[in-house]
Amino acid sequence: MAATRLIPMHISKGWSLKDSIKAKTDYAENPEKTNDKEYVSSYACSPQAAAEEFLLSYTEYEKHARRKYDHEVIAYQIRQSFKPGEITPEEANSVGYETAMRFTKGKHAFIVATHTDRAHIHNHVVFCASDISNTKKFKNFFLSAFALQRVSDLVCLEHGLSVIKPRPYSEREKRTVYPKRESFRDDIRMAIDVALSKRPKDFDEFLLELQKQGYEIKRGKHTAVRGKNQKRFIRLKSLGDVYTEKSIREKLDGIEKGKAPSYKDEDFDLLLNLQDVIAKGKGSGYEMWAKKFNVKNVMKAILFLQENGVRSYEELAKKAETTAKRFDDINSEIKGAEKRMQEITDLRNYIFNYSKIKETYVNYRKSGYSKKYFAEHRDDILKHKEAKEAFKKLGSKKLPTVQELNTEFQELLAKKKAAYKEYNEAKDSMTKYQIAKYDIDKILGIGEEDQKDHNKEKIR
Repeated sequence: MAATRLIPMHISKGWSLKDSIKAKTDYAENPEKTNDKEYVSSYACSPQAAAEEFLLSYTEYEKHARRKYDHEVIAYQIRQSFKPGEITPEEANSVGYETAMRFTKGKHAFIVATHTDRAHIHNHVVFCASDISNTKKFKNFFLSAFALQRVSDLVCLEHGLSVIKPRPYSEREKRTVYPKRESFRDDIRMAIDVALSKRPKDFDEFLLELQKQGYEIKRGKHTAVRGKNQKRFIRLKSLGDVYTEKSIREKLDGIEKGKAPSYKDEDFDLLLNLQDVIAKGKGSGYEMWAKKFNVKNVMKAILFLQENGVRSYEELAKKAETTAKRFDDINSEIKGAEKRMQEITDLRNYIFNYSKIKETYVNYRKSGYSKKYFAEHRDDILKHKEAKEAFKKLGSKKLPTVQELNTEFQELLAKKKAAYKEYNEAKDSMTKYQIAKYDIDKILGIGEEDQKDHNKEKIR
C-alpha cells in the first residue's frame, strides 16, 4: 500500500542554485537513512554526483528559457510510503524506480533513495525539473498528484502489493485518536510476513529468515521466537490463526508446489483479497499466476473497477450486462434507422422512375408489347416494372408522397446523429467492463470447466 506525494522544490531563500540542489539530494541520500547508500539508485545521472549533474542540466536549460521567475522550481520530489512489513527495502527501491520512470516517461534524470529509518519504508525520488535534452521543463499539470498516485498504484499491483482503498472526501474522518505503539506480537507478525516474502522452501529455511532479522528461535512442541528487548519467548500459536505453525507450513507447502493464489471471496473485494495474498507471502504461486495472466491488464482492470466503485463480482457482472444491453439497444436503433432510410431512398427512386418513364411504358403497351420496342427501350421498361413490383409490396397502404418521404428521412437522420453521440460512449463503457470481467473471470477460473468440456467434445 503506497501513498504518494509530489512536492515542487524551489531555490531556498538566501541560497544559491548549487547549494539548493545539493541540499535536496544530500537529504535524500543520507547514509544513515539509506543503510550507507545501499538503497540508492539513479537514472541518467550518477548517485554520487547527482547534484552537480542536475545543476549543469538546469543551467543549460536556463540559457534557452524564454522566461525566468524569481521563485523557480529546480527539482521535484516524489514521496512514496509503504505499509509496514509489506515490502523489503530492495523491492521498495525497485518500485520507486519504476514509478519515477513511468511518471517522467524517461525524460528527466532522477535518483531514488529508500529510507529505512522509520517503521514504514519510504522512497524519496528527486528528479531534475529540466529534461535530459536541457530544452524543456517538467510541467506540474492539473491533478498531477492523482496521475502520480495512479501510476504508483499500477506499479504496486504489478509487484503484488496492496493499494489504498479509495474513500470519498465526505466520508473521511479527522484523526483524533492516534494508534498505540506496536506490540512485540505485531513486530513478530511483520517479521513473519517479510520472511515469507523471501519465498523459503521449507519451515527450517523460514526460521532461518527470522534469525537473520535478529530473532532467537526456540524449537519444541510449540515453536516460539524472541526478538530484541523481548524478555520472554512468544509462541507462534499465540499470534493468531494466520500465524500458527500449521498455517505457516501450509503456506510454505503451497509455495513449494507452486500453487496459484486464490482471489475468490464471498464479498469479492479485489483489493482486499490482494492484500490477503500479500500477507500470505509472494511465493512461486504468485510467479505462476503472473506468468499465466497478463499482469498489467489485470491490474488495470482492478484499478478500473476501483475507480468506478465496483467491489463485488455480482456488481461487475451486472455492469457488464447492462452496458452491453445499452450498446446493443443503441446499435439496433442506429441500424433500424439506417434500414428505413435506405427503404425511403429506394422508394423515392421508384416514384421518380415511375413518373419519368410512365409514357414510355404506355407506348410499349400500345405497341402490343412489341419485341422491337422492348429492345429499344429495355432499361426504361424494366425500371417501370421494378417500380410497380415495389408499389405492390406496400399492399393496401397508400403510396406516400415524395414530400412525406423527405420529411421522414430528415427525422431519421436527426435521430441517427443523436444516437451516434451515445454510441461511442456506450461502446467504450461496454468494452472496458467486458475486458475487466474477462480478466477477472480468468483469475477466478470462471468458465474454465465449460471450456474444458468444449475442448474434450472437439477432440472427440
